[in-house]
Amino acid sequence: MSIVDYIMNVYNGVKSLLIGMRRTGYYFTHHREIITQQYPEVKPVLADRFRGEVVMTHSDTNEHRCTGCTACELACPNGTIKVVTKFDVSPEGKKKKAVDTFIYHLELCTMCNLCIQACPTDAIRMAQNFEHSVYDRSKLTKQLNKPGSKVMEGVE
Repeated sequence: MSIVDYIMNVYNGVKSLLIGMRRTGYYFTHHREIITQQYPEVKPVLADRFRGEVVMTHSDTNEHRCTGCTACELACPNGTIKVVTKFDVSPEGKKKKAVDTFIYHLELCTMCNLCIQACPTDAIRMAQNFEHSVYDRSKLTKQLNKPGSKVMEGVE
């Protein structure tokens, strides 16, 4: 590398720096609108189609629509969902499949929405939660069905 190439590299670097500083100075003195948002105080407006995490909706009486069919578990491409089922005995003596635990691994989820589309009873949906920062990775594994919840009447 010759001395001329070195001087040209320094010249081009300083020229690039001055172009950037000129643009920054222009925006500093001629600001028309404020672009920066003060994030913790001002929450962003999210689009309706935003996918944040999978949630299971429950009614006021702690009932959900999940029948334990495991269609969401089968549709998930990377094993994010694990449905543990049990058999409940009805008063007539019939055995009926029910959800014991619905486990959702948020750290593995790619927000692809395939589990939502596969659910025949619309038991799960995508929520708009986006603040998932935690120090302990185990806190990203969630149980979606609430303790003591049961399937709604009429959902098969």
